[in-house]
Amino acid sequence: LLEFCSPLWNPSKITDIQDLESVQKTFTSKIYGCKDLDYWERLKKLSLMSLQRRRERYIIIHMWKLLHGVTVNDLGVTFHNNRSRLGTQAIIPSLSCGSSTKFQSMHDVSFAVFGPKLWNAIPYHLNGIADFAIFKAHLTAFLLSVPDKPPVRGYTCPNSNSLLAWRTDLNAFTLKGGQQI
Repeated sequence: LLEFCSPLWNPSKITDIQDLESVQKTFTSKIYGCKDLDYWERLKKLSLMSLQRRRERYIIIHMWKLLHGVTVNDLGVTFHNNRSRLGTQAIIPSLSCGSSTKFQSMHDVSFAVFGPKLWNAIPYHLNGIADFAIFKAHLTAFLLSVPDKPPVRGYTCPNSNSLLAWRTDLNAFTLKGGQQI
């Protein structure tokens, strides 16, 4: 229920993300052997992704389905394979320069923009995988290698925890803080 329609509904306000994460935070605190760990440590010990990271995973999976024609592309998301080291990239739609800040904010968090940004953030060797099961397995392994420190009350987060916040280079081999993947 917390992840239902996540490609369509993906909260961007920190307070909304905190409210959702608090459900998993409370549940995991009751697991034997995890009571003395903080939420971020529990996620790592249990090999779980935060709800925020799982929503981003579902969005990337939906982008794969759009690319391969598995689902209806009613938003007209387009891809370009420049056959370079970047692989298949999604085209991020632009908004006119005269748009208000309110519309710019809404535009930036819409699936039509956020989906392509996430797709372009994954390593090029992932976006070229044509088999769905193999893609999901490799995507999951990649996402588990990225630090997952979601915003939760009582914790100081290093960033917004979005995959986009952890990315620093186009190859996705180095994350902020110098952690190698």
